[in-house]
Amino acid sequence: MSVYGIPVLVLKEGTSRTYGREALRNNIMAARALAEVLMTSLGPKGLDKMLVDSFGDITVTNDGATIVKEMEVQHPAAKLLVETAKAVDAEVGDGTTSAVVLAGTLLSKAENLLDQNIHPTIIIEGFKKAAEKAAEILEEMADRAEIDLDTPEGVERSRPILRELAYAALASKYIASPDVIDHFINVVIDAVTTVAEKRPEGGYLVRSDNIKVEKKKGASLAETRLVKGIVLDKEVVHPGMPRRVENARIALLDAPLEIEKPDITAKINITSPDQIKRFLDEETRLLKDMVDRIVSVGANVVVCQKGIDDVAQHFLAKKGILAVRRVKRSDMEKLERATGGRIVTSVRDLTEKDLGYAELVEERRVGNDKMVFVEGCKNPKAVTILVRAASDMLLDDAERSINDAVNALRNVLREPKVLPGGGAPEIEVAMRLRKWAETVSGKEQLAVLAFADAVEEIAVILARSAGMDPLETIMELRKKHADGSKYAGINVLDGKIAEDMRKLRVLDPLTVKKQIVRAATEAATAILKVDDLIAASPLKKEEKEKRSKEEEEEIRTPSRPELD
Repeated sequence: MSVYGIPVLVLKEGTSRTYGREALRNNIMAARALAEVLMTSLGPKGLDKMLVDSFGDITVTNDGATIVKEMEVQHPAAKLLVETAKAVDAEVGDGTTSAVVLAGTLLSKAENLLDQNIHPTIIIEGFKKAAEKAAEILEEMADRAEIDLDTPEGVERSRPILRELAYAALASKYIASPDVIDHFINVVIDAVTTVAEKRPEGGYLVRSDNIKVEKKKGASLAETRLVKGIVLDKEVVHPGMPRRVENARIALLDAPLEIEKPDITAKINITSPDQIKRFLDEETRLLKDMVDRIVSVGANVVVCQKGIDDVAQHFLAKKGILAVRRVKRSDMEKLERATGGRIVTSVRDLTEKDLGYAELVEERRVGNDKMVFVEGCKNPKAVTILVRAASDMLLDDAERSINDAVNALRNVLREPKVLPGGGAPEIEVAMRLRKWAETVSGKEQLAVLAFADAVEEIAVILARSAGMDPLETIMELRKKHADGSKYAGINVLDGKIAEDMRKLRVLDPLTVKKQIVRAATEAATAILKVDDLIAASPLKKEEKEKRSKEEEEEIRTPSRPELD
């Protein structure tokens, strides 16, 4: 309002604004609400969530990343937590539920400090110092995992610890039933040890995209298996082609085996039937030359990213060559890594050195569909896990479970350090942070103590989800840790306190724990920094339609760059 009583409009009409403590409390409330949704999903005894989208499709899962992605969150502060979960999932592929729950708990503890008139900046500084100290404590507590994948004997020696890490990742999933979990663990370990590559700086590199997960409905989970090669969800293009080729020499083509239409507009004037015949004969000759080129380099299998003309199919079938067309680029790259071949962008450039090798290429019926199996590769650096299950829901959950287990193994191979599970690190970190807080001066000490309480809350949730008395459990754990049993934790399956979680072989990668603490602290401090929320009014229907039309127009007529 100006001096003369005339209103001065700074913000657009319909814009809403909340600021100060009210904005901060609203943001904390939204973030806590999201964390409370995920709390009951934490741990091996965690409960599942049923999510129904706007199309009526149902997802049943306890995977934190999937839950927050499917929830369609609206509040901007809660969206920050969703982004945090996605970042943790992208970086380490596990620990998303813990990260969101810890961030929500940190904000809950921060709210108590705000009520004591402690400034958000002091809380943020205290949280950052506590997070750094927590990472140090975790590093000290971690044990080195002796993993050697250089020789078959080394792989066998490393197998027990890999089993324990995979089991910890799968224990809370639907596939954790005794009859299938061991089978899934073996499949995942075989896949990871096959594609692992030694890093010069130490450890092993496992690229998750080198492990293809192919799903097919119509059998039990126990029929899931690993293929040391690639499975293509395609069928052989011509009925006259062989359905099985042994000692396959595979040509990988990123070029069409057909006569392409020119980019420029062209017109052909034909005045006699002879000209049509000559035109068609020339087209046939060009296609025959392409096939002859493939035959001359010794290929007996062709995998093409683009189309294959009917005439080319006929010539390939006559030569006894098995061909597959319109294969995805990602599958072509995996075939390249698995077979040792090279993707060629022109048939003319194809040489014998570009061919990949597999012991067997065969079309098989899987469920109601036909699939092409490329297996028996010499040293495959890409493999396929063919997942079978009775329903789409089970298939999706099995795929998520496999990804979690692969990421757990990937993390420990990258940094071979492990921590005990069952809430043991959280209790130890909380106790040592409380002791360290005595050396921190000023009000930041209260923030460090609040951080310790928030970390300990993870163990409280684990006890609660196992049906144990949370208060009694935490008191007993605190006593054991104070007596020097730093590996004491919660045996969730038996509902008891275990003296040493390592003896139960419940292990977590150090990388994941550190990432959880780091990501949760960053999310909580980002929300605590906000003291003003200015939200534009939602677009009216007419404005939405106008904007979408403008966007369509931009796509249709892209702007041309200015010439110098």
